[in-house]
Amino acid sequence: MAKPIKETPVLFGKDAERFIQSIKNVKPASEEERKRVKDAY
Repeated sequence: MAKPIKETPVLFGKDAERFIQSIKNVKPASEEERKRVKDAY
């Protein structure tokens, strides 16, 4: 039987600001990184 999913914690203050900035500045993975992940899969 599966365990229930816990609630996601809410971020406040500097943590929330850092999270928003990290989401806005997502960099695409390099070809090397994609290959490594695909090979590991």
